[in-house]
Order: sequence, then C-alpha cells, then structure tokens
Amino acid sequence: MHKPIPRELYPRTNDRQHQSSCTRLTLTPLPTWLWYTPASMSQHHRTDTKPRKGSSSPPSQRRGRAPTKDYELITDDNRFRRVIEQISREPRVAFDLESNGFFRYPERICLIQLFASGRVCLIDPLAIDDMSPLGEVLSSPAVETVLHSGDHDIRSLDRDWGFHVGNLFDTSIAAAFVGSERLGLASTLQDFMGIEIPKEKNIQRSDWSIRPLSDAALTYAAGDVLHLFGLRDKLVERLGALNRLHWVREECDRLAAIRYNPPDPELAVFAVKGSRDLDGHGLSILKALMEYREHHALRLGRPHFRVIPDAALLTLAAEPKSDLRDVRGLGMFARGRLAAGLRDAIKKGMAAEPLQRPRQPRGRRLSRAERAKVGQRLDKLRAWRTEHAKRLSLAVGLLWPMASLQRLASFPDDLETELEAPGIRQWQREEFEESLRRLVDQEFRS
Repeated sequence: MHKPIPRELYPRTNDRQHQSSCTRLTLTPLPTWLWYTPASMSQHHRTDTKPRKGSSSPPSQRRGRAPTKDYELITDDNRFRRVIEQISREPRVAFDLESNGFFRYPERICLIQLFASGRVCLIDPLAIDDMSPLGEVLSSPAVETVLHSGDHDIRSLDRDWGFHVGNLFDTSIAAAFVGSERLGLASTLQDFMGIEIPKEKNIQRSDWSIRPLSDAALTYAAGDVLHLFGLRDKLVERLGALNRLHWVREECDRLAAIRYNPPDPELAVFAVKGSRDLDGHGLSILKALMEYREHHALRLGRPHFRVIPDAALLTLAAEPKSDLRDVRGLGMFARGRLAAGLRDAIKKGMAAEPLQRPRQPRGRRLSRAERAKVGQRLDKLRAWRTEHAKRLSLAVGLLWPMASLQRLASFPDDLETELEAPGIRQWQREEFEESLRRLVDQEFRS
C-alpha cells in the first residue's frame, strides 16, 4: 500500500490547505463530475476560429488553454476509489502525470491527470493512502491508456508503485509514424488538430510537490489530457490510411514493457560528463565525492545538481588540493563541517584503489583495408536506410537501428542473427527484410 509523504516535508505557499477532502477550484458551485469536453471548448482553442456571433473578443484572446476550471481535484481515498471504479468501465482513459525531480530527491509523482468520458480528474497522490485502484485500471487490457511521450511516465509509475500499463497508445509515437518532425504535445496538437496551447515553462518546471497547487497549475495540468482522445483518433485514422497502425501498436507495446532501472552506484561515476578526462585516481576521488553528495541529497531532499553540481566535483577530482572556497558551485559545502566532510571524502578517494573504466569487448583488430571495406558497406547501408525513409516520409532513425547497420557492415554473413536481434521490430522485418537481404547478397557477398 502506498503511504503519502508527511505534509510537513513539503513546502506550502500558505496554511489554508486541504480544508476539505475534495477541493474543487472553481468560482461557482459545480456538480460532482465536471464536464470538460473538447467539443464544448473548441471556440477557445482552435487557431482558425472566427469570433462567435455576438462576441466582441477576437480569436487571439480565446486561444490557448481554457480559462475555466472544469476539473475535480481528488484528495480523498473514498472519492478516489469511486472515480477509478467509474473509469474502469470506460474503453479508454487519457493519462499524464507531473513529478518533482527538478526540485526534490528522490523524485516522485506529485499529480496524476485523467480524462475519461468527457471528464477531467486530477489525483493528488500525496494525499491518497492507497493508489492501487489506479494500477488495476492502467494494467487492464480492456482500457486503453492514451498518453503523449510516455517514457518517463511509464518508468515513474513502475518506480513509485510498481504499476504497469496493459494497453497503451502513445500519441507522440503515432505522430512520428505519420511523418511529423515536431513531437511535443503543443506542436502535435497544433499540427493535427489546429489547437494552440501556450508553452508555459514556468508552470511546467514548477515544484509540483508544493501544496496547495495554484489554480493556474491545475488548469495547466488538466489541459495536458483534455485533447488526447481527439488527437489519438486523428492519428489512428491517418495511420490506418498509411497501413502503419500495427507498426505503432508494436512500438507502444515495447514502450509499455519498459521498467525503471535505478542507476548503478558503481557505474554512475563513469556516466558523468567530463569523467573521461580523469585518470584512475581521479575517478576514485570522484566516486567518493558522489557518495558524499548522495548522502546530503537524501538528507536535504534535493536533486544532485542542487546540492553540488557535477562541474564542482570534477574540479575537485582533478585537483584534490584545491582551496574549497575557490571552487565554483560548492556554496555552503565550502565552509565549516560540510567542508570538512568534503575533504574527508577526497581523502577517502585518494586512499582507494584507482578505478578502471569498463571496456567494451573488442574483436579482432582490423587492418586498414578491412576498415575501409567496413566503412564502404556502412555507407551503402546508410544510403539504403535513407532511401526508404524518404520514400515513406519518416525519420531515418525509425527505419532501422544504426547499431544494427554497424554490426551488419562488420559482419554481413550474420544477417540471420541480426534479423533476430532484440532491437529489430517485427514490422521492420516485414517491411524491409527482403530489401535488406537483396542489398547484402548483391553488394556484400558477391
């Protein structure tokens, strides 16, 4: 059972918080379920809309997110269970979430947005004791979960509650497979539905763990799920006409299978940008400094870059005798007990065995002539991929993985093995296997 983090651990903008178990942020009394339908809001969103008869306001004043507050904010377990039970009987639900990784550590989900049967519901997981009913709905193959660019959402659901999505449709994947190059939600809505929403980065990057959330933040969050059904339907129609819907279904199934993998603390040091400039001793110092930072990130509840930035740790790892007061970004860690702890971490790293960066297994060393031949084969494979991408008006990266082309260029006789590689999709084999075989047979085996 999911337990909420005590409220005292989260900052508040004022003390008038959670005055009722179910807060509805509206100016006038509204019914229990608030109807928030794309049809009713079309005059406020469509960029090509003319002023309604008798209306004095120009279209530009009615663009963007709707000014109304037609959503329900759920902070009570009983109401949450009733709402989820109703959604479980629907054929689909639009889904989004907001988290606090830019401000808090460890990151956690702070708000969940749902849209089903014309209704927007905002769930406050910091106030709900048992989130398991949501997991049951999301995992149901009978309920299609529609989201946009869901990689982070899928990982976050698995990380926080072990929830998985059983029937997923990602509108950003669908947009890519009809040839769109602009895959953000705002761009996709504008391109396919003529709907314009503002890019409110100040709200998007706000601390979603603060309570109470502002009216503007909640309205912004509600808008992220409002039009997903309409967008999904338009994209499905286009995919059907292009005979690519099954391509997208396979990609969505792969996305749904993604799981959260916590970073390996033993390998995290090698992932730091700039760590390749350090020798083994410097890497050992950097590892000790990262362990020290991790301790204080957990203590303070702040993400790593808000405790000590990587650049400061790299400076100390490269020059461990530096005066801490001269190292940019250390802040309070350059003084007093925190500085003493930082120096102790440096000493620990200096006393440790030098670290060796993991090396990728290498095959037989190729001669210059062999390397040239591999390069020529790779050029032909890339040209083959580009040709098909242009024919289908798709990004080349969707057609075939570059890593696979590189392996084929080195080992063209391993085509059968390559076709069974984990990164190769079934739709790719169906669409391109014959052409790829012909290229390999004619160009690489003659």
